[in-house]
This record gives sequence, structure tokens and C-alpha cells, in this order.
Amino acid sequence: MTPDRFVRNARDHGLTGDGHTNDQPALQALVDELGAAYAADGRPRTIFCPSGLYSIRDRGTVWRSGVSLIGAGPAATRFALANPGDPAAATPLAYFTALQHGAGRGNPIADCTFARFEIDGSGVILSQYDVLSKGLGLQYVLRGRFHDLYIHDTPATGFGCDFLQDTFVDGLLVVHCGRLERDGEWLGGAGIGIGTGGWGSTERCTVSSCTTVRNGTNGIFFELQDRRWPATRGIRVLGCHSEGNRFGISDWGADGLVVSGCTLIGNHQAGYDVSALGTSAVAGRGGIVTGCIIEDNVWDGVAIGNTPGPYTLAGNRISRNGRYGYWQHNLAGGPQEAAGNMIIDANEFWDNGLDGIFVDSALADPDIAGNRIRGNGRQCEPATEGEGDTVSYTARSLIDTAADWRPNGHIGKWVTAGAQQAVVMGNGATELALAPVRPGATTAWPEGTPSPGSPYRLPDAPDVRAGLTLAAAVHSPTIRDNRVWDGQDRKTQTHGLVVTGAGTCGAAWVHDNALTGNAVAATRFDTEPSGGCWYHNHGLDDCPGRRP
Repeated sequence: MTPDRFVRNARDHGLTGDGHTNDQPALQALVDELGAAYAADGRPRTIFCPSGLYSIRDRGTVWRSGVSLIGAGPAATRFALANPGDPAAATPLAYFTALQHGAGRGNPIADCTFARFEIDGSGVILSQYDVLSKGLGLQYVLRGRFHDLYIHDTPATGFGCDFLQDTFVDGLLVVHCGRLERDGEWLGGAGIGIGTGGWGSTERCTVSSCTTVRNGTNGIFFELQDRRWPATRGIRVLGCHSEGNRFGISDWGADGLVVSGCTLIGNHQAGYDVSALGTSAVAGRGGIVTGCIIEDNVWDGVAIGNTPGPYTLAGNRISRNGRYGYWQHNLAGGPQEAAGNMIIDANEFWDNGLDGIFVDSALADPDIAGNRIRGNGRQCEPATEGEGDTVSYTARSLIDTAADWRPNGHIGKWVTAGAQQAVVMGNGATELALAPVRPGATTAWPEGTPSPGSPYRLPDAPDVRAGLTLAAAVHSPTIRDNRVWDGQDRKTQTHGLVVTGAGTCGAAWVHDNALTGNAVAATRFDTEPSGGCWYHNHGLDDCPGRRP
């Protein structure tokens, strides 16, 4: 076979892959050589790294356009990042940024592929969080390809690349990255974090078949980097899995983000999040979330706020989350206006701890249609406490052999043991399963496992745990063709439809809903609805055409 002069074997150019030699200087020299050649003739080059352990120490590699890095496969080709000679060195495998290197639309990283290798960031020891301490940290990427990578244990975001144009991110496994992120202080320690807006209003980027597990903030997030820039269209997330992160997937400033066929489970706050939590304090809008499994998240399945709307949630299974299946809310510090034209259509909401859908910030012209909302309000057990010989603790559980709790009756509650608190992920008759204190942690207890017999207490259940609750001003909603009920022998969902004292429901079009079969009543109106047209609502109307 004729050798390809555009492919260089790293072993022939100074890299050893022996796990002892610092291969970073040789890698940088080869990247510079091939980058200069690409700049001269426009022909991309490839560095092939055979199986081996390549030690990258004390500085990151500044990347160049037209240079690709290909390995023999994750685990076979492994880049071990470390900084023993410079405790302040962030040491990403590859980076090229606007601030450090002048990256921009006129100076992008173009025609590069990164594929089939592992990045191990566990050897980078820093005294504080450094945003540059990523696995890959490239900005203004044009025609990039990122495929079949395993990235883990970086102090900051594992794959932290911004402004991706005509780029595909496919088949990444990103585990326990952002390990220096603590309690939401930095908001950058994600598995996959993609900044948007640098190329303008359209950035054509597809993220597919990626798995993100136990990362500091998000499994995957998109963040508008400057509030003066237009929200970015053209981004899709297809067939990804996010588990055990703070948030599964977050939209912090995209326009029309499409999320399809994803599994978002066991995340610490929400499976899917839209808010103004990002750098620019701009929430996403116009997004579509469809065909996803959003389940067992410690707080909420879907949490959407600060958005002007619209947003569409259609055809998803949203179940067994600790609080709400869907929570409409506004975070302080972000826009507080009503979200317009929200669509919640044909979803399954079941076995969530509190309400199936809880509207806690203003909506205008929402459409809530065709949903099946059943058996929510699982957080139904009364207040309880215990101590003494029957009580014991492990890093992730509380056991009281004298208890007889309803299964998952305490889901989503905070249990207090001494001066510590932990969140209940689920429970059996005598045992509470507790959420880790943060993503990647092995314990639920911030100050250590309580001593055997230590007293504990659990709060009471809320009186109202409805299928659909309006607890804010809702103007001109369409609520139609929903079935809201509880088919359990011991019902936990108290009402079908509730309007609280803080909520309003004005000029509504409410028809053909089935609201019977809940634990207490079909409806509860602490504020009477006003105006609109209500008819054919089973459990509300005595006869067709009657309004409340």
C-alpha cells in the first residue's frame, strides 16, 4: 500500500505513548508543522496515534486548522492529562480560543476531525476552578468532526467547544467532568458545553448518540455567550443519554433547539432545563422536545422559565420525578414576562412526586392538549420522625426498621438528620434512598454519614398534589382533550385541575377533558376562572355546555 503523505504516524514524529515521556512538546511541534502545511496548500493533514498511553503534561496544545487527531479507539489510544510541573496549568488536550489565541470568524479552526481516543483528566490537580481545564476547548470551529471519544474526570467541561459551524458531535461518552464545579458556583463544569452566537443567528451543529454521566452541571448545554447577540438557530440533539448530572440537557439561549429521542434520567435538578441561568442570562425559545424519556430526576422532569416562548413539549414520557413532571417558573435575575404560546401536547405524566404540571409563572396563550396525567402526587406520606436502635445510615440511605412507609411516599422530600439534610430519591417500607450531595459524589451527606441511632425527621406532604395546577396568571389558555386521573387503589393525585389563590385562568378555552377519578375532587378553584368557554369536561360539567 502506498503511504499517504497527508497522514503522519505520531510514533514517527517524537511521540512515544509509553505513559512516562511527556508527549506534549512533540505533539505541539507536529500540530504546528502540519498546520503550517495546511495554511500553505489547503490540504488537511491527519495525526494518527497508535495504541498507547500518551502523557500530556503541564500545558495544553494550541491547535491549528487542517490538523486532525485520530486514535486506534477509546481505551486503546489514551491521552492522560496532568500538571505535576505547574500546579496552575489547566492542561487541555487541545484548545484554541478567542481570548488566548485570537480565534474568530476570520480565524477559525477549520477542517479538523478528532476521533477514536480517550482523554483522562484525572491527573490535573488545581487549587481552584479554571474554565480552560477542559478535555477539548476549541472556539470558532468550522467543518469540525468529533466522533467516538471517551472524555472523563476533567476539572472543567469535558467537551467545551464554542461556535460550531457545519459541525457534528457524535458518539461521545463524557463521564465525571467538571469535577471542580461545586454547588452551581461556576456553571461551566459540564459534560458537553457548547457556546453559541459567534457565527451569528445560525450555527449548524448536530449532537447525536452521546452519553453524559455524573458531570458537574449539565450533561449537555447550549449557552448564548453574549446577550447582545441573536439567539442561535440550527442546533439539534438526537438520541443522547444524560444521567446523574445537575441538569440533563439545558437550553440557555438557543432559538429552535430540537431535542429528540433522548433519555434524561436521575439528574439532580431537572432532566430538561430552560432558563436564564447561563452567562448571558438569556433563556432559550422556540425549542422542540419530543420523544424523550424524562424520569427519576431528583427534582423536576422538565423545568422551563425566563423564556419569552414559544416552546413545545410533545410526545414525551415524564415520570417518577421527585417534584413536578413539568414546572413553569421564572428564576430571579432573568426576564419575568409571561411566556407566550407554550405547547404541552400528547405527553405522559405519571408517578411524579408533586403535580404532573405546575404553572408557577405567567403564561399567555398556552396550549395544553392530549396529555395523559395520572397517579402523580406520590409525595403523600405524612410527617414522620425516628431515632434509636431501629435507625441506621449508610452513605446513600436511611433505614428505620420500625417504619412502614408507603413505597415512594417520601420521594422528593428533604430528610433532616441532625444538622444535615439529604434529598429522598425513593423509598421502600423501611429504607430511604438518598441522592448524592452533588453529581459524582459517593455520599448524600455533606458532613459525613450520621451515627447509628441519630434522630431524623421528614416533613409533611402538601395537601394539594394535582394533575394540572395553575398557580400564576394564565391568560387565554387552551386546555383540551386531556385525561387527568388516578387509577391506583390508594390514590395520591388529589385533583384533576387546580387554580390556586395566586393563580388566574382568564379567557380560557377548556373542553373535552376527563377530570374524574382523583383522590379528592375533579377540580379546585381557589380563584374562580373568568371568561372564556368551558364545555364537555367530565367531572366539571353537570351537562354539556355548562361553564364553571
